[in-house]
Amino acid sequence: MIGFASRRGITSGLPVWRCLQHITRAPNYSTHAQLLFHSQASSVLMPSTLTSTNRLLSIRPISWPASRLCHGDSRGISERGDTKEGFSLRALTQAPKPALYLGVSGLIPFLSAPLLMAATQSFYPEVAYAQLVYGASIVSFLGGARWGFAIPDGSPALPDWKNLGNSVVPSLLAWLALLCRDNITEGVLVVIMGLGLSLHYDLTLLPGYPAWFKAMRTILTLVATFSLVATLTLKKLCTEKKIKELQN
Repeated sequence: MIGFASRRGITSGLPVWRCLQHITRAPNYSTHAQLLFHSQASSVLMPSTLTSTNRLLSIRPISWPASRLCHGDSRGISERGDTKEGFSLRALTQAPKPALYLGVSGLIPFLSAPLLMAATQSFYPEVAYAQLVYGASIVSFLGGARWGFAIPDGSPALPDWKNLGNSVVPSLLAWLALLCRDNITEGVLVVIMGLGLSLHYDLTLLPGYPAWFKAMRTILTLVATFSLVATLTLKKLCTEKKIKELQN
């Protein structure tokens, strides 16, 4: 009975062990199904994820003009005539012919004085002082032009202390230059200072002349300054004579 029972247990145990081995070696359908589901889900979601990532990477930064960020609207700046806007000498072609011709002809008194003294190789104090007086009148005219530009309604230059006060400074410099009758060098230097200060006001500090006027003002101021410097140079190089000697 014992042997039979043991044989029966062994014989009956073999199928049980094989059944257990078969069960453990059997594929895990639930695990396989979960892996299959995850792989399918990742294959479905991956294109959308890549697409959204590509969209995020393809987004370009939006560039806003500095004028809109700082001032709110670029039209308001153009209407107010911002002085910080650069200009080009090409804008001189847009200048009205009367303004261009009159501006260029205004250089004749500046250039005629050093040309006359260079041709005669003599320095004439009367001619130099006439050039100084003309330069002082031009400096005063530039200050008056600024005053007249700020007065009308709707002008980009407001009639405030800044605009009107700075428009008076060139006239005061012109008056000081006229007081230097006995010292031509000091008077010419004051005129050069007035021309440079007026140009600085018109280009950078105060609003808002058109571009063609700024270009014309720059050229005219440079030529006038060089002519005054040429007069001072001839004063050092040439002998001084009276204008009456030239007539004789």
